[in-house]
Amino acid sequence: MTFYRFTNSKKRLRIGKIMCLARTYAEHAQEMHASISENPVMFLKPDTAVIFSHDTIRIPRMSQCLHHEVELGIVMEKQGKHIPEAQAMDHVLGYCVGLDITARDLQSVAKKNGLPWGIPKGFDTFAPLSDVVTKDSIPDPRTLELELKVNGVVKQHATPGQMIFSLEHIISFLSDVMTLKPGDLILTGTPVGVGEIKEGDVLEARLGTVCMLTVDVQKES
Repeated sequence: MTFYRFTNSKKRLRIGKIMCLARTYAEHAQEMHASISENPVMFLKPDTAVIFSHDTIRIPRMSQCLHHEVELGIVMEKQGKHIPEAQAMDHVLGYCVGLDITARDLQSVAKKNGLPWGIPKGFDTFAPLSDVVTKDSIPDPRTLELELKVNGVVKQHATPGQMIFSLEHIISFLSDVMTLKPGDLILTGTPVGVGEIKEGDVLEARLGTVCMLTVDVQKES
């Protein structure tokens, strides 16, 4: 079992299913030569992909090209199905900053052949997460800066408010697909600027000044 870490709470909560969204920022969809859909594209990551700050992303033997994608994470507190948008935020416990690490070479092959993304997205260490900050400390995460530096150089910078979809719509839409449970995590998609990471790189992600994440990159032993 893998449990969240909190900055401002002694709460103990197991990480549930990890729902990842794609094409939620228009400029990122353009850089990936992808169309924008009416609703977010979703895929799942296993909880075994989770690592925390000061841990290490491992380059798997099967891949030669990893890409970084920084994202706002939403942690659910209450179970819900067919949640109305007007009630969506009542189901949220808090927020974190996360990285959706992608084996881009494997994903490119999967896309070309119409295959799902489970393998290129699901390796161990491919979901680094910061500590969770409860929502009472972040009244509106959409106004905070979402940023990723690689070796001290800013690679991605945006605010969640630039997303095509509102947080309420995302939660409501996903609850129409599957029941959301306490501990479930929604990684809400990445802004423009994704790129390759290599052995020895240090990644620093932040959501404003409330969520911080630092990880390095090494080859799988």
